Amino acid sequence: MNYDHLHAGYHNSGLRALQEADSVISPRNLMYPLFITEDVDAKEHIDSLPDNYRLGLNQLVEFVRPLVENGLHSVLLFGVIGADKKDEMGSFADSDQNQVSIGVGLLKEAFPELVLACDVCLCTYTSNGHCGIMKEDGYFDADASAQRIADVALAYAKAGCDIIAPSDMMDGRIHFIKKALEEAGMSNKVAVMSYSAKFCSCFYGPFRDAAKSAPKKGAEGEVAVNPNIPKDRKRYQIPPGARGLGMRAVERDVKEGADMIMVKPGMPYLDMVRDCKNEYPHLPLAVYQVSGEYAMIYHGAKAGAVDLKEAVLESITAFRRAGATIIISYYTPKLLDWIK
Repeated sequence: MNYDHLHAGYHNSGLRALQEADSVISPRNLMYPLFITEDVDAKEHIDSLPDNYRLGLNQLVEFVRPLVENGLHSVLLFGVIGADKKDEMGSFADSDQNQVSIGVGLLKEAFPELVLACDVCLCTYTSNGHCGIMKEDGYFDADASAQRIADVALAYAKAGCDIIAPSDMMDGRIHFIKKALEEAGMSNKVAVMSYSAKFCSCFYGPFRDAAKSAPKKGAEGEVAVNPNIPKDRKRYQIPPGARGLGMRAVERDVKEGADMIMVKPGMPYLDMVRDCKNEYPHLPLAVYQVSGEYAMIYHGAKAGAVDLKEAVLESITAFRRAGATIIISYYTPKLLDWIK
């Protein structure tokens, strides 16, 4: 008897569907990133992120409405502001006038069942483009940074979001966030989805253009330029080859109380996705198909190198196969049509 003949198990479409049952993609697996800008009437196309937009508050609900009608389950919100509102503390991040907090209220009123996640970081709001509070020597004030992240998280929680998603990679920030939520009586009302294994990647370029959040060497634009401030985020985002360090970062966040964990970017780090799933099988696991991944597939398809639909579906299937339960993707609107 020959036991190495496998074709019988997948020779037709019905059998192939059975083989892929653990990798099925549903709308509940998809989360769509949205950029909310200051100009309330804006709908600004993002050239580096084709078919995506910076939206003003007056555009937000009507932009999202057809997506919700088509099955959209969750969104991830980012704020975008001008340089005139940025400072060293990222003060506008938890301002009453912050458009993300206002947008949460608008979306929750219009779509009560839509899951609203808010990215929590300071890079969009600081004048130096970094994710925490810098000291004079160019290193972070760890506790001050984690506390600012917690302050912003609490503001979004009070605005009505369902998920806090800290992407800053500051040590201890999950602990600070959980403490702030508990002290405010909100510990059982808002989940924390930590960007746990966030690697220092070249694939973030289009996002930094979209969010106007690129780090600035020496705090360009400040009255007093500090040459110690680094031009990149290598001191706090994980080195691309550091698999062990990535898992230690995930373990830290789980111990501090993260309700969900994340790997970012996606395709280059599928090993990390599987490691996280193996180590923490009972936690929801997110993966972020970041802007550079989106752009590679988009421009590859435009050049005729790949078929757009097939390439996107294969990449999303790979995330599911690796163990991801939540997939953050700029292709979500197209995926909602394709997976019907």
